[in-house]
Formats: sequence, C-alpha cells, structure tokens
Amino acid sequence: MDRKICEECGGKIIFKKIEFTVYGKGVGLFPAEVCVQCGEEVFDEEVSDKIDAAAKQKGYWGLESDTKITKIGSSNGVLLNKKLLDFTGLKSGTEVHIYPESKRRIVIEV
Repeated sequence: MDRKICEECGGKIIFKKIEFTVYGKGVGLFPAEVCVQCGEEVFDEEVSDKIDAAAKQKGYWGLESDTKITKIGSSNGVLLNKKLLDFTGLKSGTEVHIYPESKRRIVIEV
C-alpha cells in the first residue's frame, strides 16, 4: 500500500473532514489531506471550488479591497467598502481603537 507523505515535513497524511474558516467565520466541513505531524491541510481543486461557493453564499467573499489614504479636512482617513462594514457591523460614528502592529500593518479593533 502506498502511504502518502507530507511534502512540508515528511509526516503521515490522513484524509478527514475539517472545518474551513474565512475571517474567523465557519464556512463548513470539507474533506482534506491533513498531515498528522505538522497539521498542513490540502484541499483538491473540486473541494476548493466548493469552499469558494460556500464562502460566496455566506457573504464572506470579496471583503478585501485596495484603498487609498484620503485627505479629510486637516486630517487623513481610510475609506472602507460597504461589504466590509456590513460584515463587521461597523457604522459611521462607531468608535474604534487603531494602532500599528508594525511599520506595515495597522490594526483596527471594535
């Protein structure tokens, strides 16, 4: 019998259904190859298409976007798209906490 080996660490691969999440929200259980040693998870193309369809149906698709820093009076701001605001429940006037995680990443906490 041909045993599957993880390409990342050489560990044993098993087949099982796992919960797939997007932005911390569950999309569903999907079959995957999972390494028992390093935890690497691999989905085949057909399953990946099903994951994409489920994420789209739940409204978790297309939340990422590119934007620019915008001049607002004597300050600057960042415009957030409607889909992202709907997903997070943020509305105009909501107070948030913002801080730099590093020089290249800013975190906004509700």
